[in-house]
Amino acid sequence: MPNESSSSASEFSLNIPNPPFLYIQTCNYVDVYMKWKKDSYYDSIEHIHQSIQLKPLIALKNCIAQDPNGCIPISAVSKRGLELGVPMKVARYMRKYPSFFEEFTGPQYNLPWFRLTSEAAQIDMEEKKVYEECREDLRFRLKKMIMMSRENVLPLKIIKGMQWYLGLPDDFLLYPERNLDESFRFVDLEEGLKALSIERKGKVWSVLQRNALKRGLYSGGTMEAIEFPLFPSKGLRLRRKIENWLHEFQKLPYISPYDEFSNLDPDSDIAEKRVVGVLHELLSLFVEHSAERKTLFCLKKHFGLPQKVHKAFERHPHMFNMSFRNKTCTVILKEAYKNKSAIEQHPLLRVRKKYIKLMKESEVILRTRRVNNRFSNGSNAKLDLDYVDESGSVEMAECS
Repeated sequence: MPNESSSSASEFSLNIPNPPFLYIQTCNYVDVYMKWKKDSYYDSIEHIHQSIQLKPLIALKNCIAQDPNGCIPISAVSKRGLELGVPMKVARYMRKYPSFFEEFTGPQYNLPWFRLTSEAAQIDMEEKKVYEECREDLRFRLKKMIMMSRENVLPLKIIKGMQWYLGLPDDFLLYPERNLDESFRFVDLEEGLKALSIERKGKVWSVLQRNALKRGLYSGGTMEAIEFPLFPSKGLRLRRKIENWLHEFQKLPYISPYDEFSNLDPDSDIAEKRVVGVLHELLSLFVEHSAERKTLFCLKKHFGLPQKVHKAFERHPHMFNMSFRNKTCTVILKEAYKNKSAIEQHPLLRVRKKYIKLMKESEVILRTRRVNNRFSNGSNAKLDLDYVDESGSVEMAECS
């Protein structure tokens, strides 16, 4: 017959939720090779894959748009190619996109100058309007990313590396009085790095938690199980033992990316579920709900992600797609494209799609110029400023 103290302890254990340490000592995953299947649907989403080409183009566009005169000499950016991510000589690169940039001879020394085309200037105005109207939304996305870190603090260099994905303007951190609120603070880290920290106020819900609450599948308590939405690619079949593991994995408690995780065994399945939850939440904040896989690696230390975090994408092909277009690996959150009502569209996406459409018009312009130049009278015709011959050299004519 049990004594009184053991009876009380037993009664007490029945009235409290299971603590995290009861879950973290199990690791049922069978580490077997999973054949990756290419999904043509995600490879065909142009705004995801064109975003890589668009980034340096927007950086150069901003250099011109920020100039008080609305035009710059090539010398202003010719030595900033590496900084702006331009993959070739800056002048040659700008001549590749006549739909964005107009070239003319400057007021002194006949140097080439560049200004925006009327179409590019119009989209730039729309982009500025989005930044103005959606400032609170953009600020909140940055706030959530910082709150996913270990101590609610991220180095400025990490934030700058993520600005493109978050949809923040290049000069966002240069004007803190305009773009940040009182919950942000600039701090110094031990390594001598400048950082941005955030003061938490109230509960922060992840996208997964909000959607589960709406569907009545989650009450808002701690250590509750929330299943990840799965979207299998056509023809992709998992082995039986992996399917069994995934079924049990879905039943594990969901650890929010905004909750404490230091007590988790990093080799356990529940720690794996937290890692997947962090990646899901992070990609849901981004403009295209995707990112180059290599750029996410810089977050490992600050988000408490494992050294081989890339394996999480491989182990969960029903949640993430990996595309290898553009000679890089781009990770895509499937839910954002298979259930568009579940994840809110980023306010900047519409503008980026317009930029991409304008970018592609450059191909038509250059093709037309090549044809016209080929059939024109060589003795009377004026060489086009942006004409690039077969060898890649650029022919320039004087511009009045």
